[in-house]
Amino acid sequence: MSRPVALVTGGGRGIGAAISDRLAADGYDVLLTYNRSSKPAEMIVDEIRERGDDALAVKVDCSDRGEVGLLGTHPWMARGIDVLVLNHGIYNRIAGDKMTLKDLETTMATNFEGAVSVWKAVQPHLTSEARMVVIGSQLGVRGSPHGADYSASKAALHAWARSLAQSVGPEGKRVNILAPGYVDTDLLAGDSAEKRAQRTREVPLQRVGSPSDVASTVAFLVGPDSSYITGAILHVNGGLYLP
Repeated sequence: MSRPVALVTGGGRGIGAAISDRLAADGYDVLLTYNRSSKPAEMIVDEIRERGDDALAVKVDCSDRGEVGLLGTHPWMARGIDVLVLNHGIYNRIAGDKMTLKDLETTMATNFEGAVSVWKAVQPHLTSEARMVVIGSQLGVRGSPHGADYSASKAALHAWARSLAQSVGPEGKRVNILAPGYVDTDLLAGDSAEKRAQRTREVPLQRVGSPSDVASTVAFLVGPDSSYITGAILHVNGGLYLP
């Protein structure tokens, strides 16, 4: 029997790499996308294959509708997509009063419109009980003094995903949103020791999250134990933000 297929956008590094690795370990063949450097994506593919699982990395700029359209014709699509994880995104630290319309357009084109474009390209190939997880952000709920365009894009993503959950629920498909807090990825790589200590103090569980914390929650949301959950925003932040 062939293994189910998971598609993970931005699946070659950070949170996406952890998700790709976890889903492969859980029995999925993983098609993951990357945009810039292929090296991190190929590394995670090699690690997955060394375990005897299967994965493939493909270059897709999710803000480019032409490239996203080609993703929808990839040979793996013929197998059917059982899990779709929309994880790609960009984050430019821009304060609300400094943000230009161009800044907003650039971020929305990737984070929001790119997610919708991927969904539209993949939709015909989703299996009857497909599960979809959108990687949002706590900042899409609470806002941010230094990431207004990012917060706006994630808020739009949350609202769209919850609307989508209501539309496709009768078909048997589920859509949920995962909103991480501080996670130890490239976004925090520039932290000074003092800044990292401050972040740790802010979190009630007294630690910055790991990509595997997010990946394990994705595994739950696409698994049978969450079969009656859809349209939810699940905050994975150690108690940093409690809506």
